[in-house]
Amino acid sequence: MAPEVMARYEAVIGLEVHAQLKTQTKAFCACSTRFGDAPNTNTCPVCLGLPGALPVLNRKARDLAVRTSLALHCKIQERSVFARKNYFYPDLPKGYQISMYELPLALAGRLEVELEGATKRIGITRLHMEEDAAKNLHEGFADSDRWSYIDYNRCGVPLIEIVSEPDIRSPTEAYSYLTTLKQVLEYTDVSDCNMEAGSLRCDANVSVRLRGAEQFGTKVEAKNLNSFRYLAHALEYEIERQIGVLESGGSVTQETRLWNVATGRTEPMRSKEFAHDYRYFPDPDLLPVSVSEKLIEEVRGAMPELPDARRARFARNYGLTPYDAGVLSGTRALADYFEAAVRAGAPAKTAANWISTELLRWLKEAGKEIENCPVEPAALAELLAKMESGEITAASGKKVFATMFETGKGAAAIIAAEGLAQITDTRAIEKIARAVVAKSPDNAAKYRSGNEGVFKFFVGQVMRETRGQANPQLVNEILKRVLME
Repeated sequence: MAPEVMARYEAVIGLEVHAQLKTQTKAFCACSTRFGDAPNTNTCPVCLGLPGALPVLNRKARDLAVRTSLALHCKIQERSVFARKNYFYPDLPKGYQISMYELPLALAGRLEVELEGATKRIGITRLHMEEDAAKNLHEGFADSDRWSYIDYNRCGVPLIEIVSEPDIRSPTEAYSYLTTLKQVLEYTDVSDCNMEAGSLRCDANVSVRLRGAEQFGTKVEAKNLNSFRYLAHALEYEIERQIGVLESGGSVTQETRLWNVATGRTEPMRSKEFAHDYRYFPDPDLLPVSVSEKLIEEVRGAMPELPDARRARFARNYGLTPYDAGVLSGTRALADYFEAAVRAGAPAKTAANWISTELLRWLKEAGKEIENCPVEPAALAELLAKMESGEITAASGKKVFATMFETGKGAAAIIAAEGLAQITDTRAIEKIARAVVAKSPDNAAKYRSGNEGVFKFFVGQVMRETRGQANPQLVNEILKRVLME
């Protein structure tokens, strides 16, 4: 579609994010929430909805939901009520989902996101608790063409749903909102946010309107957005689709659409439901959730450091640039690694440079996360100390680090085994320097005639001959003297 046509319209986007709370047991029973167990082994009469079974709220799930509400600057309600959301589907054994409707846990929050150097505040409408449904399996079995299977292990797992205001105006903003929200959830240790395991899921409500119009267009809900990349692609497609419908004289239908990864497009799933379709009513088996000021203060007192605060502290305490502080505080695990290296004796700025360049590059190439890094923070600190003291050069340091990453061995053992200690013997360096100069008389003449650019050539040759182990300062001093003789 022509850019000038797209420019006449504005997208209006709101996100509904479901995050699995980091508890060992389910929302209303003692069954395990462990992912990957054999199908239908973590179940009981409560989560299967058998007659006579009564739910009891998981206290830790409540406290984690309160913690998230505080981190997102929400107004926590003194009294919230669980409701039954009624609909019939095979993954819902009770015929209803325990959720919150009229009286949610928290309201009116906010999240600030960085967009090309500017900060935008996106409102949060509500945060409420609910239980997850089971998992339908439609493929992977010999008779998948005729049958679907259900794994009830996930049924009853505690979730929070975070509903944003329709303040998002582009796929880029939606991506930033979701990544920032994920960062907050990980920092507060509320959820592991593992999208592959279903711990973080996102639905998007998207509509378009003529730029400058006040009234919202007809919204469409996009589902199956199980990665940040799919979220951006689905929104891009859906915005263009809706503009195309309006430009052709049609009207957008309010419906739920699924993102089809294979075709790269959204496809109709069902007409969009309204609240009355679910026949919400308070769950008679569960007491209202009471959140006292005392509980709020207890949760606030145990709140881990949030991303913004840690980023500011890194810049203030360690003298890092805002960019480096942002990279190193990108995840809680990476920030913990950096601080552990500093506590082990690594100079802060040197550690920041090495972690944000060498370490992250090796992790990316190996397909590893920082939690599985084979180089412990103390081992990195040892390596950096040997470089700072002059025991090895920066070039040798990179070689040592590569071996450390591949083998898990310590720096001292690798340096000794591979003979990588820095060469500081001036006689040995001068001998090599004279041989290098003798091999390139033309370049030597250029240098003597004022072409200082060729000096780097000679430095490179000496470092090559010494396998990067010669002391760079001595190499420079000795070469300048030899070249001018």
